[in-house]
Amino acid sequence: MRILLAEDDGVLADGLTRSLRQSGYAIDCVADGQEADAALSTQEFDLLILDLGLPRLSGLEVLRRLRARASLLPVLILTAADSIEQRVNGLDLGADDYMAKPFALSELEARVRALTRRGAGGGAAVVRHGPLSYDQVGRSAYINEQMLDLSARELGLLEILLARSGRLVSKEQLVDHLCEWGEEVSNNAIEVYVHRLRKKIEVGGVRIATVRGLGYCLEKFSDAPKPGHGGDGADKHGAAK
Repeated sequence: MRILLAEDDGVLADGLTRSLRQSGYAIDCVADGQEADAALSTQEFDLLILDLGLPRLSGLEVLRRLRARASLLPVLILTAADSIEQRVNGLDLGADDYMAKPFALSELEARVRALTRRGAGGGAAVVRHGPLSYDQVGRSAYINEQMLDLSARELGLLEILLARSGRLVSKEQLVDHLCEWGEEVSNNAIEVYVHRLRKKIEVGGVRIATVRGLGYCLEKFSDAPKPGHGGDGADKHGAAK
């Protein structure tokens, strides 16, 4: 999951960035409203954490422009403790949640988890796909109740595929949601991540199909072959990847 953090307090921004990265999120950070608006206009994110007191362009104006573009991106606003009017205006403009400074980091992370779940189209804490279950709160995955040992990249990949189960996801979309600015990730690297995740979940009959030249698809479980059938990495045309 990729998050845009718009916060001009360098100390707070650094602390939030380090903490959220440790939790497995890809974080891009901007320090003023114009940079935030430009990033939101041209790139894809799964969540916006928005300080309302931004220079150059206020957080409220960033939010207004975001919703004017008909974006449904979940937004968590950060406000000073005494700015009740700003909180009300933010919620009226389409923010999904707010936190008043100072706040507990553990509470912010819990709200981030809730908003990213909502943005992925599912409010349930546990997402199930045949024998695969994914705990969105604890960010852990299981096959037949056995926990999977997944890297942060594999976990992020699984989240994206589960949110789009049965639909094609291109390599470009995977890069957009998994990677931060300036992070060089090649198509070959994406193929490696998919291969590693595929090996760990196919033991339960859960299959990631390769659509040659287009991308990947987490097959609906009723359509997936039983373990031992179809081979690792077989694409929709029967060619190995």
